[in-house]
Amino acid sequence: MKRGGTATERLAADEPGIARAAALLRAGRLVAFPTETVYGLGADARDQTAVRGIFAAKNRPAFNPLIVHVGTLEEAAALARFPPGALRLARAFWPGPLTLVLPRAAGSALAPAVTAGLPSVALRVPEHPLARRLLKRFSGPLAAPSANPSGRISPTRAEHVLAGLGGRIAAVLDGGPCAVGIESTIIGFDPVPALLRPGGLPAEAVERCLGRTLAAVPKDHAGTPTAPGQLASHYAPGAALRLNATDRRPGELLLGFGAMECDLNLSPGGDLAEAAARLFDALRRLDEQAGGRGGRIAVAPIPDRGLGRGINDRLRRAAAPRR
Repeated sequence: MKRGGTATERLAADEPGIARAAALLRAGRLVAFPTETVYGLGADARDQTAVRGIFAAKNRPAFNPLIVHVGTLEEAAALARFPPGALRLARAFWPGPLTLVLPRAAGSALAPAVTAGLPSVALRVPEHPLARRLLKRFSGPLAAPSANPSGRISPTRAEHVLAGLGGRIAAVLDGGPCAVGIESTIIGFDPVPALLRPGGLPAEAVERCLGRTLAAVPKDHAGTPTAPGQLASHYAPGAALRLNATDRRPGELLLGFGAMECDLNLSPGGDLAEAAARLFDALRRLDEQAGGRGGRIAVAPIPDRGLGRGINDRLRRAAAPRR
């Protein structure tokens, strides 16, 4: 896809595609790649110019920090200090949809823009095999927020990336649809473990691993973020959203859950994992049908447990007043 005369390559999920993606990243270019959660927009996390390119391509506020993806716990330990609870979580859930916000290690080579001036860094070891192969070939940390224009619906397919960022980035590595479908769960330690963002790993599993309840943060973080994904308005379609809808009002399209009549159903069987995997693609499809801005989408209630907490977090932010 071209925009403004720049072509975005669509790379196959094979060795030549991975090699090309790694070469572009080493050259300071931006490459989108799949993770188990959503597609990330990658740049060399040690290259300040490349990282600033992420903010420019996404039109992302410079005060909003980025998640750094690495291949192993050992690589993460070179970038941050791990309190005992964080180490326990990393050993239990990495690789996987868990991000840990930790004190940045002294002397780490991370570009200042990655952490948005904060003394902490958000780290994740992704599980997606293509992401892991790319990290191994690149042999370094990748800063990678979701590969979409800031505040808009996150991408779970390569075509979503191209629709939003085609012509602004060098390439997208096409690994097909993302299995989890919502971003990672983010846990911070300041000093007690806190749920900074619900996501693809149920908070209940984190609490069982730690043997304690997670501290809470406000649902709508309107101030300066302390971690990615905390802006009050985020993940938004063009159409307006009405949540917890038990009926369809005139002019609305209805996004359903469970056994019900609707325009599109996240999971007819009421499966939260299936609903999470379908969420962003479903919002995109209904937004297109609704005609974007001026359209209206109603969303059925989603149980606020397990992955439902992450789904509801995304829906609340998508329905919030636009920035």
